[in-house]
Amino acid sequence: MALERLQKLLARAGVASRRVCEELIADGRVMVDSHVVTTLGVKADLQTQDVRLDGRRLRPERLEYWILNKPKGVVCTNYDPAGRPRPIDLVRATKVRLFPVGRLDATSKGLLLMTNDGEFANRLTHPRYGVPKTYLATVGGRVTAADIRRMVRGVHLAGGRAQAAEVHVVKRGRSRSTLRITLREGRNRQIRRVLARLGHPVRELVRTRIGRIGIRGLRAGEARRLTDKEIQYLKTLRGEDETKPRPPTKKTRATIARAKAAVNHTVRKEPRAGGRKQTKRSQRKDDTDGTGKAGKGHRRHAAGSRGGPARRRRSSPRRGRRPRDHSAQ
Repeated sequence: MALERLQKLLARAGVASRRVCEELIADGRVMVDSHVVTTLGVKADLQTQDVRLDGRRLRPERLEYWILNKPKGVVCTNYDPAGRPRPIDLVRATKVRLFPVGRLDATSKGLLLMTNDGEFANRLTHPRYGVPKTYLATVGGRVTAADIRRMVRGVHLAGGRAQAAEVHVVKRGRSRSTLRITLREGRNRQIRRVLARLGHPVRELVRTRIGRIGIRGLRAGEARRLTDKEIQYLKTLRGEDETKPRPPTKKTRATIARAKAAVNHTVRKEPRAGGRKQTKRSQRKDDTDGTGKAGKGHRRHAAGSRGGPARRRRSSPRRGRRPRDHSAQ
Protein backbone atom coordinates (compact mmCIF):
# COMPACT_ATOMS: atom_id res chain seq x y z
CA MET A 1 0.00 0.00 0.00
CA ALA A 2 1.30 3.47 -0.87
CA LEU A 3 2.03 6.18 1.66
CA GLU A 4 -1.01 8.22 2.67
CA ARG A 5 -1.67 11.12 4.98
CA LEU A 6 -2.03 10.04 8.57
CA GLN A 7 -5.51 11.50 9.06
CA LYS A 8 -6.71 9.63 5.98
CA LEU A 9 -5.28 6.36 7.28
CA LEU A 10 -7.00 6.85 10.62
CA ALA A 11 -10.32 7.56 8.91
CA ARG A 12 -9.99 4.47 6.69
CA ALA A 13 -9.21 2.39 9.76
CA GLY A 14 -12.61 3.37 11.15
CA VAL A 15 -11.43 5.71 13.89
CA ALA A 16 -13.48 8.79 12.99
CA SER A 17 -13.90 11.38 10.27
CA ARG A 18 -10.81 13.10 8.85
CA ARG A 19 -11.54 16.29 10.74
CA VAL A 20 -11.74 14.46 14.06
CA CYS A 21 -8.59 12.50 13.19
CA GLU A 22 -6.73 15.78 12.60
CA GLU A 23 -7.68 16.84 16.12
CA LEU A 24 -6.44 13.50 17.50
CA ILE A 25 -3.10 14.03 15.75
CA ALA A 26 -2.81 17.59 17.06
CA ASP A 27 -3.47 16.34 20.61
CA GLY A 28 -0.51 13.94 20.38
CA ARG A 29 -2.56 10.77 20.67
CA VAL A 30 -1.14 9.17 17.50
CA MET A 31 2.23 7.42 17.25
CA VAL A 32 4.10 6.19 14.16
CA ASP A 33 6.91 3.71 14.78
CA SER A 34 7.08 4.71 18.49
CA HIS A 35 7.28 8.44 17.63
CA VAL A 36 4.51 10.82 18.63
CA VAL A 37 3.17 12.80 15.67
CA THR A 38 1.58 16.21 16.30
CA THR A 39 1.85 17.86 12.86
CA LEU A 40 -0.47 17.36 9.94
CA GLY A 41 0.79 16.21 6.57
CA VAL A 42 2.82 13.25 7.85
CA LYS A 43 2.43 10.16 5.66
CA ALA A 44 2.52 6.54 6.72
CA ASP A 45 1.66 3.00 5.59
CA LEU A 46 -0.42 0.73 7.77
CA GLN A 47 0.94 -2.38 6.07
CA THR A 48 4.63 -1.74 6.85
CA GLN A 49 4.59 0.74 9.76
CA ASP A 50 3.38 0.61 13.35
CA VAL A 51 0.62 3.21 13.69
CA ARG A 52 -1.05 3.44 17.10
CA LEU A 53 -3.87 5.49 18.62
CA ASP A 54 -3.77 5.73 22.41
CA GLY A 55 -1.40 2.76 22.43
CA ARG A 56 -3.67 0.54 20.29
CA ARG A 57 -2.26 -0.55 16.93
CA LEU A 58 -4.46 0.19 13.94
CA ARG A 59 -5.24 -2.28 11.18
CA PRO A 60 -6.63 -1.40 7.74
CA GLU A 61 -10.29 -2.22 7.33
CA ARG A 62 -11.65 -4.31 4.50
CA LEU A 63 -13.25 -2.12 1.84
CA GLU A 64 -17.01 -2.51 1.58
CA TYR A 65 -19.59 -1.12 -0.83
CA TRP A 66 -23.31 -0.90 -0.12
CA ILE A 67 -26.42 0.42 -1.84
CA LEU A 68 -29.26 1.84 0.26
CA ASN A 69 -32.79 2.98 -0.53
CA LYS A 70 -32.84 6.03 1.71
CA PRO A 71 -36.23 6.91 3.19
CA LYS A 72 -37.44 10.43 3.77
CA GLY A 73 -36.24 12.03 7.03
CA VAL A 74 -32.79 10.35 7.10
CA VAL A 75 -29.85 12.80 7.16
CA CYS A 76 -26.68 11.97 5.19
CA THR A 77 -24.11 12.32 7.95
CA ASN A 78 -22.42 10.11 10.50
CA TYR A 79 -22.67 12.71 13.25
CA ASP A 80 -25.92 14.47 14.06
CA PRO A 81 -26.30 16.25 17.41
CA ALA A 82 -30.07 16.28 17.00
CA GLY A 83 -30.17 12.50 17.05
CA ARG A 84 -32.00 12.09 13.74
CA PRO A 85 -31.76 8.75 11.88
CA ARG A 86 -28.60 8.31 9.77
CA PRO A 87 -27.84 6.03 6.80
CA ILE A 88 -25.27 4.13 8.86
CA ASP A 89 -28.09 3.16 11.25
CA LEU A 90 -29.85 1.33 8.41
CA VAL A 91 -26.80 -0.77 7.40
CA ARG A 92 -26.71 -3.15 10.37
CA ALA A 93 -25.06 -6.14 8.68
CA THR A 94 -21.53 -4.74 8.97
CA LYS A 95 -19.26 -3.40 11.70
CA VAL A 96 -17.15 -1.37 9.27
CA ARG A 97 -17.44 2.39 9.59
CA LEU A 98 -19.18 3.46 6.37
CA PHE A 99 -19.98 6.94 5.07
CA PRO A 100 -22.42 8.09 2.37
CA VAL A 101 -21.19 8.78 -1.17
CA GLY A 102 -22.54 12.24 -1.90
CA ARG A 103 -25.59 13.65 -0.20
CA LEU A 104 -29.36 13.54 -0.37
CA ASP A 105 -31.15 16.14 1.73
CA ALA A 106 -33.45 14.94 4.50
CA THR A 107 -36.62 15.51 2.45
CA SER A 108 -35.32 13.53 -0.56
CA LYS A 109 -35.18 9.77 -0.87
CA GLY A 110 -33.87 7.04 -3.11
CA LEU A 111 -30.50 5.57 -4.09
CA LEU A 112 -27.56 6.22 -1.78
CA LEU A 113 -24.20 4.46 -1.91
CA MET A 114 -22.27 3.69 1.29
CA THR A 115 -18.58 2.78 1.49
CA ASN A 116 -15.31 3.23 3.36
CA ASP A 117 -13.31 3.72 0.13
CA GLY A 118 -12.45 7.40 -0.22
CA GLU A 119 -11.11 7.15 -3.77
CA PHE A 120 -14.28 5.37 -4.86
CA ALA A 121 -16.44 8.09 -3.32
CA ASN A 122 -14.38 10.88 -4.86
CA ARG A 123 -14.66 9.34 -8.32
CA LEU A 124 -18.44 9.26 -8.14
CA THR A 125 -18.90 12.74 -6.69
CA HIS A 126 -16.23 14.93 -8.32
CA PRO A 127 -17.63 17.03 -11.21
CA ARG A 128 -14.71 16.31 -13.55
CA TYR A 129 -15.84 12.68 -13.96
CA GLY A 130 -19.38 13.71 -14.93
CA VAL A 131 -21.04 10.59 -13.51
CA PRO A 132 -24.76 10.67 -14.49
CA LYS A 133 -27.31 10.58 -11.67
CA THR A 134 -31.00 10.26 -12.51
CA TYR A 135 -33.84 11.69 -10.41
CA LEU A 136 -37.62 11.56 -10.54
CA ALA A 137 -39.08 14.91 -9.49
CA THR A 138 -42.74 15.67 -8.86
CA VAL A 139 -43.28 19.43 -9.11
CA GLY A 140 -46.13 21.87 -8.86
CA GLY A 141 -47.63 23.44 -11.97
CA ARG A 142 -47.52 22.55 -15.65
CA VAL A 143 -43.97 22.32 -16.97
CA THR A 144 -43.60 23.77 -20.48
CA ALA A 145 -41.07 23.13 -23.24
CA ALA A 146 -39.52 26.53 -22.48
CA ASP A 147 -38.88 25.44 -18.87
CA ILE A 148 -37.11 22.29 -20.08
CA ARG A 149 -34.93 24.29 -22.47
CA ARG A 150 -33.91 26.62 -19.65
CA MET A 151 -32.97 23.68 -17.42
CA VAL A 152 -30.78 22.16 -20.12
CA ARG A 153 -29.16 25.48 -21.12
CA GLY A 154 -28.57 26.42 -17.49
CA VAL A 155 -30.09 28.56 -14.74
CA HIS A 156 -27.98 31.08 -12.84
CA LEU A 157 -27.92 30.44 -9.09
CA ALA A 158 -25.94 32.00 -6.26
CA GLY A 159 -23.02 29.60 -6.78
CA GLY A 160 -22.96 29.83 -10.58
CA ARG A 161 -24.88 28.39 -13.49
CA ALA A 162 -26.54 25.02 -12.92
CA GLN A 163 -27.72 22.90 -15.82
CA ALA A 164 -29.20 19.47 -16.35
CA ALA A 165 -27.81 16.94 -18.81
CA GLU A 166 -31.25 15.57 -19.77
CA VAL A 167 -34.84 16.39 -18.86
CA HIS A 168 -37.87 14.30 -19.88
CA VAL A 169 -41.53 14.86 -19.02
CA VAL A 170 -43.01 11.68 -17.58
CA LYS A 171 -46.41 13.16 -16.77
CA ARG A 172 -47.83 16.63 -17.30
CA GLY A 173 -50.92 18.08 -15.66
CA ARG A 174 -52.42 21.44 -14.81
CA SER A 175 -51.35 21.47 -11.17
CA ARG A 176 -48.64 18.78 -11.08
CA SER A 177 -45.93 17.41 -13.38
CA THR A 178 -43.40 14.60 -13.12
CA LEU A 179 -39.92 14.97 -14.62
CA ARG A 180 -37.00 12.58 -15.13
CA ILE A 181 -33.83 14.62 -14.68
CA THR A 182 -30.23 13.52 -15.25
CA LEU A 183 -27.37 15.51 -13.70
CA ARG A 184 -23.62 15.29 -14.29
CA GLU A 185 -22.72 17.84 -11.63
CA GLY A 186 -23.47 17.95 -7.93
CA ARG A 187 -24.53 21.28 -6.44
CA ASN A 188 -26.24 21.64 -3.09
CA ARG A 189 -30.01 21.14 -3.57
CA GLN A 190 -29.56 21.88 -7.27
CA ILE A 191 -32.82 20.43 -8.61
CA ARG A 192 -34.94 22.07 -5.92
CA ARG A 193 -33.32 25.47 -6.40
CA VAL A 194 -33.53 25.40 -10.20
CA LEU A 195 -37.17 24.34 -10.31
CA ALA A 196 -38.10 26.86 -7.63
CA ARG A 197 -36.45 29.53 -9.78
CA LEU A 198 -38.65 28.46 -12.70
CA GLY A 199 -41.80 28.60 -10.58
CA HIS A 200 -42.24 24.85 -10.06
CA PRO A 201 -41.59 23.93 -6.41
CA VAL A 202 -40.53 20.32 -5.84
CA ARG A 203 -43.03 18.24 -3.92
CA GLU A 204 -41.14 14.93 -4.07
CA LEU A 205 -37.63 14.04 -5.21
CA VAL A 206 -36.29 10.49 -5.65
CA ARG A 207 -32.85 9.47 -6.92
CA THR A 208 -33.44 6.38 -9.03
CA ARG A 209 -30.10 5.60 -10.70
CA ILE A 210 -26.36 6.26 -10.69
CA GLY A 211 -25.17 5.31 -14.14
CA ARG A 212 -26.97 2.01 -14.77
CA ILE A 213 -27.20 1.01 -11.10
CA GLY A 214 -30.75 1.32 -9.76
CA ILE A 215 -32.70 0.57 -6.58
CA ARG A 216 -35.15 -1.89 -8.10
CA GLY A 217 -35.93 -4.62 -5.60
CA LEU A 218 -34.99 -2.54 -2.55
CA ARG A 219 -37.76 -1.23 -0.33
CA ALA A 220 -37.40 2.00 1.60
CA GLY A 221 -34.80 1.55 4.36
CA GLU A 222 -33.31 -1.66 2.90
CA ALA A 223 -29.64 -2.06 1.95
CA ARG A 224 -27.49 -4.69 0.24
CA ARG A 225 -23.87 -5.18 -0.74
CA LEU A 226 -22.87 -4.26 -4.27
CA THR A 227 -21.75 -7.16 -6.43
CA ASP A 228 -18.20 -7.36 -7.77
CA LYS A 229 -19.50 -6.58 -11.26
CA GLU A 230 -21.34 -3.47 -10.01
CA ILE A 231 -18.27 -2.28 -8.08
CA GLN A 232 -16.02 -2.64 -11.12
CA TYR A 233 -18.57 -0.81 -13.28
CA LEU A 234 -18.83 2.12 -10.86
CA LYS A 235 -15.05 2.35 -10.48
CA THR A 236 -14.60 2.77 -14.22
CA LEU A 237 -17.74 4.83 -14.87
CA ARG A 238 -17.30 8.14 -16.64
CA GLY A 239 -19.86 10.56 -18.00
CA GLU A 240 -19.10 9.97 -21.68
CA ASP A 241 -19.48 6.19 -21.28
CA GLU A 242 -23.24 6.59 -20.95
CA THR A 243 -23.49 8.66 -24.11
CA LYS A 244 -21.67 6.18 -26.32
CA PRO A 245 -23.97 4.00 -28.42
CA ARG A 246 -24.32 0.49 -27.11
CA PRO A 247 -23.06 -2.35 -29.32
CA PRO A 248 -25.72 -3.91 -31.56
CA THR A 249 -27.51 -6.99 -30.33
CA LYS A 250 -27.19 -10.44 -31.90
CA LYS A 251 -30.47 -9.97 -33.76
CA THR A 252 -29.36 -6.59 -35.13
CA ARG A 253 -26.01 -8.00 -36.29
CA ALA A 254 -27.80 -10.83 -38.11
CA THR A 255 -30.09 -8.37 -39.87
CA ILE A 256 -27.12 -6.25 -40.99
CA ALA A 257 -25.30 -9.34 -42.27
CA ARG A 258 -28.32 -10.43 -44.34
CA ALA A 259 -28.65 -6.96 -45.84
CA LYS A 260 -24.97 -6.91 -46.83
CA ALA A 261 -25.23 -10.38 -48.38
CA ALA A 262 -28.24 -9.33 -50.42
CA VAL A 263 -26.39 -6.30 -51.75
CA ASN A 264 -23.30 -8.32 -52.67
CA HIS A 265 -25.31 -10.93 -54.61
CA THR A 266 -27.41 -8.43 -56.56
CA VAL A 267 -26.43 -8.25 -60.28
CA ARG A 268 -26.79 -4.77 -61.62
CA LYS A 269 -27.13 -4.28 -65.42
CA GLU A 270 -25.43 -1.07 -66.38
CA PRO A 271 -26.59 0.58 -69.66
CA ARG A 272 -24.09 1.18 -72.46
CA ALA A 273 -22.72 4.62 -73.09
CA GLY A 274 -24.83 4.92 -76.25
CA GLY A 275 -28.05 4.21 -74.39
CA ARG A 276 -29.08 1.20 -76.57
CA LYS A 277 -29.34 -2.36 -75.40
CA GLN A 278 -26.50 -4.50 -76.71
CA THR A 279 -27.32 -8.01 -77.78
CA LYS A 280 -25.01 -11.02 -77.72
CA ARG A 281 -24.52 -10.78 -81.49
CA SER A 282 -23.42 -7.17 -81.33
CA GLN A 283 -21.10 -8.05 -78.45
CA ARG A 284 -19.40 -10.69 -80.62
CA LYS A 285 -18.98 -8.19 -83.45
CA ASP A 286 -17.54 -5.59 -81.17
CA ASP A 287 -15.06 -7.94 -79.53
CA THR A 288 -13.25 -8.77 -82.77
CA ASP A 289 -9.83 -9.49 -81.31
CA GLY A 290 -10.98 -11.35 -78.18
CA THR A 291 -9.27 -8.92 -75.84
CA GLY A 292 -12.42 -7.43 -74.45
CA LYS A 293 -11.87 -4.11 -76.22
CA ALA A 294 -14.48 -2.67 -78.46
CA GLY A 295 -13.89 -3.17 -82.20
CA LYS A 296 -14.87 -1.14 -85.21
CA GLY A 297 -18.45 -2.33 -85.10
CA HIS A 298 -18.84 -0.94 -81.61
CA ARG A 299 -17.39 2.40 -82.63
CA ARG A 300 -19.69 2.66 -85.59
CA HIS A 301 -22.62 1.68 -83.43
CA ALA A 302 -21.71 4.24 -80.75
CA ALA A 303 -21.21 6.96 -83.35
CA GLY A 304 -24.76 6.64 -84.56
CA SER A 305 -26.30 6.31 -81.13
CA ARG A 306 -27.86 8.95 -79.01
CA GLY A 307 -25.26 11.32 -77.61
CA GLY A 308 -22.72 10.65 -80.42
CA PRO A 309 -22.13 12.55 -83.67
CA ALA A 310 -25.27 12.54 -85.84
CA ARG A 311 -25.25 10.46 -89.04
CA ARG A 312 -25.59 12.19 -92.38
CA ARG A 313 -28.98 11.32 -93.78
CA ARG A 314 -29.25 10.44 -97.49
CA SER A 315 -31.87 12.66 -99.05
CA SER A 316 -31.00 11.68 -102.66
CA PRO A 317 -29.70 8.56 -104.48
CA ARG A 318 -26.02 7.83 -104.39
CA ARG A 319 -23.88 9.54 -107.05
CA GLY A 320 -22.91 7.43 -110.09
CA ARG A 321 -25.92 5.16 -109.82
CA ARG A 322 -28.81 5.67 -112.10
CA PRO A 323 -32.30 4.95 -110.99
CA ARG A 324 -33.66 1.67 -112.30
CA ASP A 325 -36.10 2.00 -115.16
CA HIS A 326 -39.01 -0.35 -114.64
CA SER A 327 -40.81 0.63 -117.83
CA ALA A 328 -38.89 -1.92 -119.94
CA GLN A 329 -39.97 -4.82 -117.78
